[in-house]
Amino acid sequence: MTYSIVAKIPEKNEVGIAVASRFFACGALVPYITQDTVIASQAFVNPLWGSRSLDLLQQDILFEDVLSILKEEDLARETRQFHGISKAGEIVQHTGAECVDWAGHVRAENVSIAGNMLAGPKVIEETLEAWHSNAHMTFPERLLLAMEAGEAAGGDKRGKQAAAIKIHHGQPYPDLDLRVDDHADPLRELRRLLRVADERYMIFKRALPTTDNFSGMIDRRPLDQAIARAADDRQQNGYVSPSYAT
Repeated sequence: MTYSIVAKIPEKNEVGIAVASRFFACGALVPYITQDTVIASQAFVNPLWGSRSLDLLQQDILFEDVLSILKEEDLARETRQFHGISKAGEIVQHTGAECVDWAGHVRAENVSIAGNMLAGPKVIEETLEAWHSNAHMTFPERLLLAMEAGEAAGGDKRGKQAAAIKIHHGQPYPDLDLRVDDHADPLRELRRLLRVADERYMIFKRALPTTDNFSGMIDRRPLDQAIARAADDRQQNGYVSPSYAT
C-alpha cells in the first residue's frame, strides 16, 4: 500500500509528511514526526519501525545505523518500506525485496519519496518533480501538489481511500495535522480541509505558546481582530466556505 513524501525546509524550520493509500486511515500508522525528524513506515507496515527509530535517534545513533538495527531485528524486513530524514538531514530509504510491485523510492536534497503497490515508477518520479517545481508555494500546499501529481501518474494501483498531511514548525506539537481516513477522493478532501484551515486555524495558531514563549499570546484581542478582518475580506471577495461547520 501507499506512497508518501517526507521533506524538510531547513531555512524555515519546517518538517513534514504527506501520504495517500488505498488503505483505511493510513495517516494513523505511516507518519512518525517530531520537530526535527520525519519518518514514514509503510508497505506491510510495522509501526515499531517508526516509533523505535525516533527513540534510537534520540540516542544520537546515525540514521543509517538505526535502519540496520531495524532490519536486523525484523524477520519480515523484506516486506517493509521505510524512509525518513533525521535532525541532521540524513536520508535513509528501504524498500524490501518482497514489497508488492511496483515498489521503490527516490530522493533529492531534503526530500524523500517512496511507494509500493503503485501503478509504476512514474508515481514517485512525478511526485518528486512536482515538489521541485512548486518551491514557491507554502509547505502544506507544496506537499499536497506533489501528492496530487503522484496520483495523476497512477497513484496506488488498487485505488484511493485515505490520505494525511502532518507538519511541525519548530515546536514539539504539530503545526498542521490533517487526516482523511475513508473517502472516495482523499487528496481532494485534504485540499478542502486546507482551505477550511486557512479561514481561522492558520490565524489562530499564531497565538499558541512556543518553547520560547510558554504563555503564547496573552491578550487575544489582536487575534480576534485578525480573524474578523479575514472574514470580512472573504465576504467582500464572494468567498464561499467549504466548511461543514454549522
